[in-house]
Amino acid sequence: MIKVTGRFLKSVARLSEAPRDKLPEIAFLGRSNVGKSSLINSLLGVRLARISSTPGRTQLINFYLVNQKFYFVDCPGYGFAKVPEEVRQRWHRLMEEYLESREPLKLNVLLLDSRVAPTPLDEIMLEWLMAYRKPLTLVLTKTDKLSSNELCEAHRRLQRWTQISSLIDYSAIKHIGRRELWREIMDALPS
Repeated sequence: MIKVTGRFLKSVARLSEAPRDKLPEIAFLGRSNVGKSSLINSLLGVRLARISSTPGRTQLINFYLVNQKFYFVDCPGYGFAKVPEEVRQRWHRLMEEYLESREPLKLNVLLLDSRVAPTPLDEIMLEWLMAYRKPLTLVLTKTDKLSSNELCEAHRRLQRWTQISSLIDYSAIKHIGRRELWREIMDALPS
């Protein structure tokens, strides 16, 4: 395991405000309350990303500088969030622009809640990433909340949903999957 240092750099509402240093970026995507911020904190081993039980708390794109070499990018969630429709549309435009045009983006980590079936918005995100051939890792979150039988059922459900064979089970609380996800991240970064 690599030694990790991380610090919050900035939040941006427009891509023009994003870092311009061209350091590689790892984006964390998923619906509201899927556990993106918790997963980032777990990977970094320190609580930097703000966590809330209220869907839609992350409203900007948040950049965290990792080891002074690359960024973790905590993206606003899609789906249910207690925000006005205008805000939700602004997030959608910002995320679409970020995912389509951000040159330093090296890996998209799509988080799915292990306790529920993928939503139509999850399907749209996955199909979009695959259609545009964006580097992708699927992570099943909150796996510590399931029995082994329930986790097997979650895997079967995802196999019916997508043909992607690479799937990482993750628990931000128990750090299950942390090593495997770090391996995916390090493999995605330029040497």
